[in-house]
Amino acid sequence: MSPTSPTPAAARPMPWLIIIAGSLIAMLTFGPRSAMGFFQLPMLQDTGWDRTTFGLAMALQNLCWGIGQPFFGAVADKYGTWRVLLVSALLYAGGLVMMSSGASPLWLHVGGGVLVGLGVAAGSFGTLLSAFARNVTPEQRSLAFGICTAAGSAGMFLFAPLSQGLISAYGWSDSLVWLGVMMLAVPLLAIPLRGNSSSGITSRSEYQQSIGAALKEAFGHRSYLLLTAGFFVCGYQVAFITAHFPAYLGDLGIDARYAVIALALIGFFNIIGSLAAGVIGQRYSKPYFLAFIYLARSVAVTVFVLLPATPASVILFAVVMGLLWLSTVPPTNALVAIMFGTRHLGLLGGIVFFSHQVGSFLGVWMGGYLYDRFGTYDPVWWLGVALGVFAAVVHWPIEERGVARPAMA
Repeated sequence: MSPTSPTPAAARPMPWLIIIAGSLIAMLTFGPRSAMGFFQLPMLQDTGWDRTTFGLAMALQNLCWGIGQPFFGAVADKYGTWRVLLVSALLYAGGLVMMSSGASPLWLHVGGGVLVGLGVAAGSFGTLLSAFARNVTPEQRSLAFGICTAAGSAGMFLFAPLSQGLISAYGWSDSLVWLGVMMLAVPLLAIPLRGNSSSGITSRSEYQQSIGAALKEAFGHRSYLLLTAGFFVCGYQVAFITAHFPAYLGDLGIDARYAVIALALIGFFNIIGSLAAGVIGQRYSKPYFLAFIYLARSVAVTVFVLLPATPASVILFAVVMGLLWLSTVPPTNALVAIMFGTRHLGLLGGIVFFSHQVGSFLGVWMGGYLYDRFGTYDPVWWLGVALGVFAAVVHWPIEERGVARPAMA
């Protein structure tokens, strides 16, 4: 190859500055919201609210995350990732501070629910993975997605003990303020991610298409609809555990420190699982891999609920679920990019994620509601098992290929 020949796409180096910046943002935006379960019991003890009240706030947070994701993804595609991440920091910090007041359930629902949910929507995987996809080759995409997802997992691993430590030292209210201050670092970290869908190495090869045409194409695509339906289950399963697992273990009489250990272990092994998912998704069938993940989750929950609850079983469950936790994210987003390209990935990936967050809303809200009604979390666990089997079935026929389009001029 002569010195003037272009570098083959597959041989391009990873844009590490973008990867590192986006990964640090994922760590920050995913960390506090994954630790919300630690605030439930001390907040309810001080305010006298019930678990349905807290569960509704966390359910609203997940729903607003899902509603905001396609909107913020489309804005980032058009106007640039940095602007959206600036909005994320302001919404996230403001919501945590409002939540810290404990003045009334309304402040909890608006601050911890609506504002934090929108802040996460603007600064989470939908926005970040779209920026990554525009700046890496298709051959690097699954691994890059895995790195970013692993960073979000690292946020869960770090913020579980950090949040519990802050609560022990300063109380739950001041701890939320400290977490809000941390979110203000996001715009500084976001400087390398300034581009939009017209920038990056893939922009020239992308199919030119309006938002309306992209939506019509996606909603007429069978594999995309199946992928969207399956991702609903992921949201239900992980959001229920994130919000209610510490309280569930407390009900079983297991020492509170094991809830911290369990969520930290989920976060740590989630790092391994997410990186492995990026590598596996690059080499093997993504739909089959996703079907395996959902089926494995159902088996893990079944064994955990049926066996006697002990510290050892909690730790083992946390390790297994950690490996499966966010391992769905890299192959799911990679499939959307394969089907439709990266031009509207923020929007179309956001719609898939909206389905995820509808599931999250139901998992969190039903966890609180059914507990208050029946005095146990068992119905929510078993519904999650059934949904996991459903997700495995709907992922099996998904086709891993791009949608047929007219040849580009």
